[in-house]
Amino acid sequence: MSNVKKVVQCVPNFSEGRDLDKVERIINPFRGKEGVKLLDYSTDFDHNRAVVTVVGEPEAVKHAVIEAMRIAIEEIDMTKHEGQHPRMGAIDVVPFIPIKNMTMEEAVELAKEVGKEAWEKYNLPIFLYEKAASNPERENLATVRKGQFEGMAEKVKAPEWAPDFGNGEIHPTAGITAVGARMPLVAFNVNLDSPTLEIANKIAKNVRHLSGGLRYCKGIGIELKERGIVQVSMNMTDYTKTALYRAFELIKIEARRYGVNVIGSEIIGLLPMEALIDTAVYYLGVEDFSMDQVLEYRMME
Repeated sequence: MSNVKKVVQCVPNFSEGRDLDKVERIINPFRGKEGVKLLDYSTDFDHNRAVVTVVGEPEAVKHAVIEAMRIAIEEIDMTKHEGQHPRMGAIDVVPFIPIKNMTMEEAVELAKEVGKEAWEKYNLPIFLYEKAASNPERENLATVRKGQFEGMAEKVKAPEWAPDFGNGEIHPTAGITAVGARMPLVAFNVNLDSPTLEIANKIAKNVRHLSGGLRYCKGIGIELKERGIVQVSMNMTDYTKTALYRAFELIKIEARRYGVNVIGSEIIGLLPMEALIDTAVYYLGVEDFSMDQVLEYRMME
């Protein structure tokens, strides 16, 4: 029997970013558990969303995720939820990412196990997406989520959108959840000095791949009401093929036509070191740079 330790990353997104006591209760199953390490969690008031990053042994991570899903179902009522980020469930999305000694096929199997258990234990219907998708139409999370919570009860009645685990209905207060397996992505948001959501949406449309923009980039416009600005909120699904700086520079170019400036950016959750190094090398104009020149990288060898 092999003693090689497998490591999986999971980045569940919960539809609560305002009541921090609720968030703490939801993420508690990831604390103090053998085989599970809580790396990071962040909340956003405008998005009304919490993004959690955990790593660990597949079976231990699975049990912790299932327990967190139970608490989220108890704590979050989607009939009362408001937020700028698209969402369809209390636990909106649960992606598994193979990190070490684990194949994508194994991550897919883990996603299916979690989906099946969430349905059987909590009557929470599940869509499988990305690499775990049951058909090509369900690979893209944006397509799966289209209609959001408010339109999902009607959407799942159509045969082509029957949940992968479920009975053709959504959970009355927790909605529906997407569970899948994917490569690492970077949640990258760029802020604009404008309060006009229409401008952010137009820029996002020109930047995202779906509308003819950058490959491996998904994007939407979001209003940050508390700050009186808007942002282009992106998921960079393969930073090795479409670098962060390309998206950043393209947004600056598109913003000029509206007389709008980029005033900052943010990273949600964790990201691979290489994604930042690549961007730093571009802006510094460093020649012939190698990851072997990064001190922390060499220390991890």
